[in-house]
Amino acid sequence: MNFDLGIIFLLQTNSTVNMKKHNFNAGPCILPEPAIEATINAIRNFDNTGIGLLEISHRTPGWERVMAETEQLWRDLLNIPNEYAVMFLGGGASTQFFAVAANLLSKKAAYLETGVWAKKAVKEAKFYGEVEVVASSADKNFSYVPKGYKIPTDADYFHITTNNTIYGTEIKTDIDCPIKLVADMSSDIMSRPVDIKKYAMIYGGAQKNVGPAGVTFVIVRKDILGKIERKLPSMVDYRTHIGEEAKDNSMYNTPPVISIFVMHETLKWVKSLGGVAAMHKINNQKADLLYAEIDRNKMFVGTAAKEDRSIMNVCFVMAEQYKEKEADFMAFAKEKGMVGIKGHRSVGGFRASIYNACPIESVQALVDCMKEFEKKNA
Repeated sequence: MNFDLGIIFLLQTNSTVNMKKHNFNAGPCILPEPAIEATINAIRNFDNTGIGLLEISHRTPGWERVMAETEQLWRDLLNIPNEYAVMFLGGGASTQFFAVAANLLSKKAAYLETGVWAKKAVKEAKFYGEVEVVASSADKNFSYVPKGYKIPTDADYFHITTNNTIYGTEIKTDIDCPIKLVADMSSDIMSRPVDIKKYAMIYGGAQKNVGPAGVTFVIVRKDILGKIERKLPSMVDYRTHIGEEAKDNSMYNTPPVISIFVMHETLKWVKSLGGVAAMHKINNQKADLLYAEIDRNKMFVGTAAKEDRSIMNVCFVMAEQYKEKEADFMAFAKEKGMVGIKGHRSVGGFRASIYNACPIESVQALVDCMKEFEKKNA
């Protein structure tokens, strides 16, 4: 390579590296810049102790304050009453699939099957008793949310997955339920106001909307615990994490410190923007912008039923007559700085996850990318 060509190559490489990236990954999620910066600083020196966050004891006053503040942020942002416990646990939502049933299932539980994660929750619950799937959208590859089903009143609880990350569908309102309602809100928590009192329990992995992987939030009404006869391992029993041994701070054992710290900073950011109601308004604007382009653009088609479209995960494919252009669009979008838009293999096509921290500028950039690709190829 001669000198001039070498300079050109370096300039082109630099341009690619320095190009603005638009993060649409489904999880781990995009995080607010202030949360990232605060975490970097804390890793170097936590709470002016001279010791980094990764090394600090979880029994120091500074960390106990962070735990208490994080819980209070949850309570303030979602208006969580005192009769509910708020826990920060390890193991992801997948651990909660069996922990929910272990703590709450005596004879029978009812489940709504709306996607892969709901199916996995059903599978785990069956280890502890009878499970009735009251309705399923598997017949149309989970492209809609079932309606008109009857919730059995003889079940111990009814379990729903409010947002289906893979398929781009969402239950957007807090349903009225005649029995205890349990919700996996892994991928839409803090995206809209929630009437906590309609739920006996809400849980989810943080890595979709409120932090990094490694911590799971559990919000449970305390009076529903301890009603089953089976003996439970200490770590599975929710009472362990809210009882005297836990010091009322989810610290029966060492908590996932860095994940909780990032959550703490992320929730501070949500509060600074005006809270969950303000976040919901912004999220609707982002979703409306992207869905409008999908519906307008002759090259793309949305995969979820319009009435059930998620405001967190937007799934779309190439229109039938342009199927052969799928790889071309993927390459084109990558050149434009779009990251993480490849759809899940069970749906194909594309998926843009536009979680709380995804700026509307990134959504606009994706829309512009789709318009430009249509202009060049349709």
